[in-house]
Amino acid sequence: MRGLLSFEQLKSAVDDGSIDTVAAVMVDMQGRLMGKRFHARHFIESAWEETHCCDYLLATDLEMATPDGYASTSWASGYGDYVMKPDLTAIRPMPWIEGAAMVLCDVLDHHEHEPVPHSPRQMLKRQLARLAERGYRCVAATELEFFLYEESYAQARAKRYRNLTPASAYNEDYHLFQTAKEEHVMRPIRNHLAAAGLPVEGTKGEAEAGQAELNIRYAEAGSCADMHVFAKHAIKEIAWQQDRCVTFMAKTSAHTTGSSSHVHFSLRDADEQAVFFDESREHGMSELMGQALAGQIAHAAEYAVFLAPYVNSYKRFAPGTFAPTKAIWSIDNRTAGFRICSPDAKGVRIECRIGGVDLNPHLALAALIAAAISGIDDRLEPPEAFTGDAYDAQDAPGIARTLRDARDALKDSAMLREAFGDAVVDHYVHMASVEIDDFDRAVTDHEIERGFERA
Repeated sequence: MRGLLSFEQLKSAVDDGSIDTVAAVMVDMQGRLMGKRFHARHFIESAWEETHCCDYLLATDLEMATPDGYASTSWASGYGDYVMKPDLTAIRPMPWIEGAAMVLCDVLDHHEHEPVPHSPRQMLKRQLARLAERGYRCVAATELEFFLYEESYAQARAKRYRNLTPASAYNEDYHLFQTAKEEHVMRPIRNHLAAAGLPVEGTKGEAEAGQAELNIRYAEAGSCADMHVFAKHAIKEIAWQQDRCVTFMAKTSAHTTGSSSHVHFSLRDADEQAVFFDESREHGMSELMGQALAGQIAHAAEYAVFLAPYVNSYKRFAPGTFAPTKAIWSIDNRTAGFRICSPDAKGVRIECRIGGVDLNPHLALAALIAAAISGIDDRLEPPEAFTGDAYDAQDAPGIARTLRDARDALKDSAMLREAFGDAVVDHYVHMASVEIDDFDRAVTDHEIERGFERA
């Protein structure tokens, strides 16, 4: 079985024995897939209508802890159920696993069967609906950069993730010989994802030893985000099958380049025409594109939590690393937070370079769409395009320096409260606070090495 499956195709595959397992999954706040594996016969006979999960799955952290303070669920409320409603338009085979398929689920309230508003997939759907009310749809592509190591996950864990061996010995950016040494992992990634129906463009080496990048062709924003989380999960499983490990941390070392997830963003109208292009205007950028760009720049600090969700995320923003430090735009300039790609062509688009690969794509796209809508509604005009080295742009607005700064900006964002609702914003403000509090309690290797003898 190849590509997206209809429910009828899934039933036929179950009948002929080629699929025996269906993983029904939802997207959590961290962009991970959570759910359960069904015997395929039970899924097509019953569980296709709905299944259930604990509501703490949208109120937890990376450790699957249950932090206090979430309004949506708590020990006091008893940690009840959510409904996982399979999206029968989002069924894919999992070609790297014999006889398996996956279906993405929407998350509904157990009592009213209404979408849970802080569910990442629902947050993106709401912003796409707001965009559709204005006559537009969003197409997007997200890049996935990651590090590949020689160790297995078990070996990496035993070494406490220290002194791991990158899959290559030196910078492999576009390096064909160096990346040939990784093909025993990268080739299955490309082929299995393509067999699952993802329009894989290719893989390449990135700007560090053992760093790779996967590119998937642009798609409608909802599909783009769904493919991103599917691919990220698949990459981990395929690496595990090859006794290797990967990481999607934004910054693994102070001495290496970080891993990003650049978001390519453009709008089309109901007739599928590219509304960002206007050949009569400078750089081929339409007035609408300028307004969307202006909104994204103006509110960049407010939605930073959705592009950089962890304390570690902010270690990536450093001069001379291809990660931006300024929320400014420029034409085909990789030092700026917003790069305009394909100027003077129908494919002209915004590349937001702020996000690390640790982002949740549903949340990132929801935030970028909300900011673009704000710019369009308010008819904002972008500042002058920047030229030169954006790291030296002394007077330009900076990107949030810490998660604490980003958390406070999100809390005070009138734009995002209007777009998402107060309860949703408060939910993700608390998510950031949980991460901050957890880090503030930690004693790091850096503190020990710096202060043990010298303090």
